[in-house]
Amino acid sequence: MSRALPWSLACLVLAGPLLAQQDPAPGLLDTLPPVGYGTLGQGDVALRLSTELYDIQIMPLHEGIIRLMAPDTYASFHRLLESRAPELAESAARFGVRDPTYFLVTFFGRQQNARFSPDLLTVTSQNQVFRPVSILPLTPLWSGQQLNQRETARAIYMFADGIRLENELTVSYDRFATSAWATIIRTLDREWSSVQARAARENP
Repeated sequence: MSRALPWSLACLVLAGPLLAQQDPAPGLLDTLPPVGYGTLGQGDVALRLSTELYDIQIMPLHEGIIRLMAPDTYASFHRLLESRAPELAESAARFGVRDPTYFLVTFFGRQQNARFSPDLLTVTSQNQVFRPVSILPLTPLWSGQQLNQRETARAIYMFADGIRLENELTVSYDRFATSAWATIIRTLDREWSSVQARAARENP
Protein backbone atom coordinates (compact mmCIF):
# COMPACT_ATOMS: atom_id res chain seq x y z
CA MET A 1 0.00 0.00 0.00
CA SER A 2 1.40 3.42 -0.93
CA ARG A 3 1.73 6.16 1.63
CA ALA A 4 2.24 9.89 1.39
CA LEU A 5 5.39 11.42 2.79
CA PRO A 6 5.24 14.44 5.05
CA TRP A 7 7.36 16.29 2.54
CA SER A 8 5.20 15.50 -0.49
CA LEU A 9 3.60 18.90 -0.89
CA ALA A 10 6.82 20.58 0.16
CA CYS A 11 8.47 18.96 -2.84
CA LEU A 12 6.08 20.32 -5.43
CA VAL A 13 8.24 23.08 -6.93
CA LEU A 14 11.37 22.64 -9.00
CA ALA A 15 13.72 25.48 -9.94
CA GLY A 16 10.83 27.91 -10.38
CA PRO A 17 7.21 28.21 -11.51
CA LEU A 18 7.98 26.76 -14.93
CA LEU A 19 9.17 23.55 -13.24
CA ALA A 20 6.20 23.13 -10.89
CA GLN A 21 5.38 19.55 -9.98
CA GLN A 22 1.98 17.92 -9.55
CA ASP A 23 -0.87 19.58 -7.65
CA PRO A 24 -0.57 19.50 -3.86
CA ALA A 25 -2.49 16.90 -1.92
CA PRO A 26 -4.72 18.50 0.74
CA GLY A 27 -3.63 18.45 4.34
CA LEU A 28 0.10 18.05 3.70
CA LEU A 29 2.94 20.48 4.41
CA ASP A 30 3.33 23.35 2.02
CA THR A 31 6.96 24.44 2.49
CA LEU A 32 10.16 23.14 0.90
CA PRO A 33 12.87 21.74 3.17
CA PRO A 34 15.59 24.34 3.85
CA VAL A 35 18.65 24.36 1.62
CA GLY A 36 22.04 23.33 2.97
CA TYR A 37 21.10 20.76 5.63
CA GLY A 38 20.77 17.57 3.59
CA THR A 39 23.28 14.71 3.74
CA LEU A 40 22.06 12.22 1.14
CA GLY A 41 24.14 11.21 -1.86
CA GLN A 42 22.94 10.42 -5.33
CA GLY A 43 23.24 6.74 -4.52
CA ASP A 44 20.64 7.15 -1.78
CA VAL A 45 18.05 8.62 -4.13
CA ALA A 46 18.60 7.21 -7.63
CA LEU A 47 16.89 4.09 -8.97
CA ARG A 48 18.95 1.52 -10.89
CA LEU A 49 18.32 -1.08 -13.54
CA SER A 50 20.87 -3.47 -15.04
CA THR A 51 20.68 -5.27 -18.37
CA GLU A 52 23.20 -7.42 -20.19
CA LEU A 53 24.38 -4.41 -22.19
CA TYR A 54 24.21 -1.45 -19.81
CA ASP A 55 23.31 -0.13 -16.41
CA ILE A 56 20.66 2.57 -16.09
CA GLN A 57 20.39 5.17 -13.34
CA ILE A 58 17.16 7.16 -12.88
CA MET A 59 17.36 10.23 -10.66
CA PRO A 60 14.26 12.35 -9.88
CA LEU A 61 14.97 16.04 -10.50
CA HIS A 62 12.60 17.34 -7.90
CA GLU A 63 13.47 20.38 -5.80
CA GLY A 64 12.11 18.94 -2.58
CA ILE A 65 14.11 15.76 -3.09
CA ILE A 66 17.41 17.30 -4.16
CA ARG A 67 17.27 19.66 -1.18
CA LEU A 68 17.65 16.58 1.01
CA MET A 69 21.01 15.86 -0.62
CA ALA A 70 24.43 17.11 0.50
CA PRO A 71 24.94 20.83 -0.32
CA ASP A 72 27.39 20.29 -3.20
CA THR A 73 25.17 17.65 -4.77
CA TYR A 74 22.10 19.82 -4.37
CA ALA A 75 23.88 22.79 -5.96
CA SER A 76 24.91 20.67 -8.95
CA PHE A 77 21.38 19.45 -9.67
CA HIS A 78 19.86 22.87 -9.02
CA ARG A 79 22.27 24.48 -11.51
CA LEU A 80 21.39 21.81 -14.07
CA LEU A 81 17.69 22.61 -13.74
CA GLU A 82 18.27 26.34 -13.96
CA SER A 83 20.55 26.05 -16.99
CA ARG A 84 18.02 23.93 -18.87
CA ALA A 85 14.90 25.74 -17.67
CA PRO A 86 14.13 27.48 -21.01
CA GLU A 87 14.35 24.22 -22.97
CA LEU A 88 12.26 22.35 -20.40
CA ALA A 89 9.63 25.07 -20.39
CA GLU A 90 9.50 25.09 -24.19
CA SER A 91 9.01 21.32 -24.30
CA ALA A 92 6.27 21.43 -21.67
CA ALA A 93 4.43 24.15 -23.60
CA ARG A 94 4.83 22.37 -26.92
CA PHE A 95 3.37 19.12 -25.61
CA GLY A 96 0.75 20.76 -23.41
CA VAL A 97 2.15 19.39 -20.14
CA ARG A 98 1.12 21.64 -17.26
CA ASP A 99 2.86 19.91 -14.34
CA PRO A 100 5.72 17.81 -15.72
CA THR A 101 7.88 15.46 -13.70
CA TYR A 102 11.56 15.26 -14.62
CA PHE A 103 14.13 12.50 -14.23
CA LEU A 104 17.83 12.50 -15.03
CA VAL A 105 18.46 9.21 -16.86
CA THR A 106 21.97 7.86 -17.44
CA PHE A 107 22.94 4.81 -19.49
CA PHE A 108 26.31 3.23 -18.65
CA GLY A 109 27.75 0.89 -21.29
CA ARG A 110 28.77 -2.58 -20.09
CA GLN A 111 29.76 -4.03 -23.48
CA GLN A 112 31.02 -2.79 -26.83
CA ASN A 113 28.43 -1.51 -29.31
CA ALA A 114 25.61 -1.61 -26.76
CA ARG A 115 22.58 -0.06 -28.38
CA PHE A 116 19.80 1.44 -26.24
CA SER A 117 16.27 2.65 -26.97
CA PRO A 118 15.43 5.74 -24.86
CA ASP A 119 11.67 5.48 -25.37
CA LEU A 120 11.48 2.07 -23.71
CA LEU A 121 11.88 3.58 -20.25
CA THR A 122 8.53 4.02 -18.48
CA VAL A 123 7.23 4.97 -15.04
CA THR A 124 4.19 3.32 -13.44
CA SER A 125 2.50 5.49 -10.81
CA GLN A 126 -0.97 5.03 -9.32
CA ASN A 127 -1.59 2.09 -11.68
CA GLN A 128 -0.93 4.28 -14.72
CA VAL A 129 1.97 3.78 -17.12
CA PHE A 130 3.76 6.98 -18.13
CA ARG A 131 5.97 7.15 -21.21
CA PRO A 132 8.40 10.03 -21.76
CA VAL A 133 6.75 12.98 -23.45
CA SER A 134 10.07 14.64 -24.23
CA ILE A 135 13.76 13.76 -23.85
CA LEU A 136 16.43 16.45 -23.58
CA PRO A 137 19.92 15.01 -24.34
CA LEU A 138 22.78 16.26 -22.16
CA THR A 139 25.71 14.35 -23.66
CA PRO A 140 26.84 13.94 -27.31
CA LEU A 141 26.72 10.15 -27.18
CA TRP A 142 22.98 10.21 -26.58
CA SER A 143 22.12 10.90 -30.21
CA GLY A 144 23.90 7.77 -31.43
CA GLN A 145 21.99 5.55 -28.98
CA GLN A 146 24.99 3.25 -28.81
CA LEU A 147 27.65 2.94 -26.12
CA ASN A 148 30.92 1.14 -25.73
CA GLN A 149 32.10 -0.28 -22.43
CA ARG A 150 32.37 2.43 -19.71
CA GLU A 151 30.83 5.11 -21.93
CA THR A 152 27.84 7.07 -20.65
CA ALA A 153 24.89 8.88 -22.18
CA ARG A 154 22.65 11.20 -20.16
CA ALA A 155 19.37 13.03 -20.73
CA ILE A 156 16.52 14.71 -18.87
CA TYR A 157 13.22 12.88 -19.32
CA MET A 158 9.96 14.80 -19.08
CA PHE A 159 6.80 12.92 -18.11
CA ALA A 160 3.23 14.20 -18.16
CA ASP A 161 1.07 15.15 -15.19
CA GLY A 162 0.16 12.46 -12.70
CA ILE A 163 3.35 10.88 -11.38
CA ARG A 164 3.30 11.02 -7.58
CA LEU A 165 6.82 10.89 -6.22
CA GLU A 166 5.54 10.77 -2.66
CA ASN A 167 4.01 7.36 -3.41
CA GLU A 168 5.42 4.03 -4.51
CA LEU A 169 6.22 3.69 -8.21
CA THR A 170 7.92 1.34 -10.65
CA VAL A 171 10.45 2.21 -13.33
CA SER A 172 10.77 -0.20 -16.25
CA TYR A 173 13.00 -0.61 -19.28
CA ASP A 174 12.04 -3.34 -21.72
CA ARG A 175 11.60 -6.48 -19.55
CA PHE A 176 13.56 -5.07 -16.61
CA ALA A 177 11.88 -3.22 -13.72
CA THR A 178 12.52 -1.87 -10.25
CA SER A 179 10.15 -0.92 -7.44
CA ALA A 180 12.93 0.20 -5.10
CA TRP A 181 11.34 3.63 -4.80
CA ALA A 182 9.30 2.25 -1.89
CA THR A 183 12.55 1.86 0.07
CA ILE A 184 13.91 5.23 -1.07
CA ILE A 185 10.74 6.91 0.19
CA ARG A 186 11.57 5.76 3.71
CA THR A 187 15.11 7.14 3.37
CA LEU A 188 13.75 10.49 2.21
CA ASP A 189 11.20 10.53 5.01
CA ARG A 190 13.92 10.06 7.65
CA GLU A 191 16.16 12.67 6.04
CA TRP A 192 13.29 15.16 5.91
CA SER A 193 12.94 14.90 9.69
CA SER A 194 16.71 15.18 10.16
CA VAL A 195 16.96 18.25 7.93
CA GLN A 196 14.21 19.98 9.86
CA ALA A 197 15.93 19.14 13.15
CA ARG A 198 19.34 20.38 11.99
CA ALA A 199 17.84 23.61 10.68
CA ALA A 200 15.98 24.15 13.95
CA ARG A 201 19.16 23.70 16.00
CA GLU A 202 21.04 26.24 13.91
CA ASN A 203 18.15 28.68 13.72
CA PRO A 204 16.38 28.46 17.09
